[in-house]
Amino acid sequence: MTVAPPQQRTATRPAPADADGGTARDGRSPRVPGLSRLRARLPLSGADRDVLWLYLLTRVGLWVTSYSVAWIFPPDGGTKSAPTALSRWEQWDWTHFLHIAQAGYFPAGAGPGTPDWDNREAFFPGFPLALRAVHLIVPNWTLAGLLISFVAGAAAVLALARIARLHLPGESTAPGVGQRSVLFLVLSPCAVFLAAGYTEALFLAFALPAWLAAQKHQWLLAGVLTALATTVRISGLFVAAAIGVHFLITAWRARSARAWRPLPWTVLPALPALLHSAYLHAHTGDWMAWKHAQERGWYREFHTPWEAWQTTWRAAFDGGYSTGYAYMWQAELLAMVVGVVLLCVLVRLRRWPEAVYLGLSLWALGTSYWFTSVPRATLLWWPLWTLLAAWSMRRPRVKTAYLAVAAPLMVVFAVSFLSGRWTG
Repeated sequence: MTVAPPQQRTATRPAPADADGGTARDGRSPRVPGLSRLRARLPLSGADRDVLWLYLLTRVGLWVTSYSVAWIFPPDGGTKSAPTALSRWEQWDWTHFLHIAQAGYFPAGAGPGTPDWDNREAFFPGFPLALRAVHLIVPNWTLAGLLISFVAGAAAVLALARIARLHLPGESTAPGVGQRSVLFLVLSPCAVFLAAGYTEALFLAFALPAWLAAQKHQWLLAGVLTALATTVRISGLFVAAAIGVHFLITAWRARSARAWRPLPWTVLPALPALLHSAYLHAHTGDWMAWKHAQERGWYREFHTPWEAWQTTWRAAFDGGYSTGYAYMWQAELLAMVVGVVLLCVLVRLRRWPEAVYLGLSLWALGTSYWFTSVPRATLLWWPLWTLLAAWSMRRPRVKTAYLAVAAPLMVVFAVSFLSGRWTG
């Protein structure tokens, strides 16, 4: 068989470069001065930039939704002037964070037992402290809260994408597995809370990089980041427990005394919880003041899981509550089912650290008088989004089915929250 010779190629000279290294006469626009050097300094890959672009587009969609809700669903249906789009984000728990940031936990001697007390000590100080700090630069409190969640959410989705790429060895070679995880998260039913002035985005901005650091055996960094997550939510202790289990498994397998030296870093996240409890005790005489505030304000006293399920079921289907509240109780039940199924999957896959984290989360959420905020908690279940991404890479119809159901629900939950109705 005769093989044809390759076509002759004409040697070309590289086009002269401009002052910043860009080509001036190659048919393309010159590079922006300093941009190539900036990109070299930032540890962002092309996949990371794709994730941030996806994140930005979904934020724009939510901001457009808030503007639309202000006009279509104003508090007074007969008004001729719409409230501001920013005011649509001033809902529910936001007022607690705002009051703490403005006046602290016990303003003017007020506290548990005083008239009209709002039980604000149930909330950890991380987000209010960040809000107060950002407010020094951004005068509008609501805008400051949204900015915190915007920046924190960007850090969180980057970490989630890297977790998916790093810890799905069977899928990580397929392009887009990290972006797919982020897509499922930012289009999940309760994704509006990642944009609101709530704690979910800030918590994930610490918890997910902490988990990523633990996977790389950077135990000091993992401990510090988890401690910061614990300042935001008590769930940081659940992340610490998962990282602790991961450390024990890693050290045991190493069979080396040196592998056990970083052990103290895994208990560092307990310090913020202890300090917060000590602060509340100094003002109330109660070491568990934050827990008792949750019981007073949100019925989070202990009940068995089956009692909580029965109470939530009655609230959802027995007609005792208005349809809006009943619908959200139905969402609570469904989210709990999703969590239990996910826990079973993690146990079957022997992913013990993630199973510990999810198990503790479900126990805390499922042993109250009724289920509360379980749909919002799905945002914090990062194994859910990475496993869904892996599944969808093998079965493309999973992505189609998920988006066909989750995206409309995301709009429903966003409109519900932004119009002042109870959501998640």
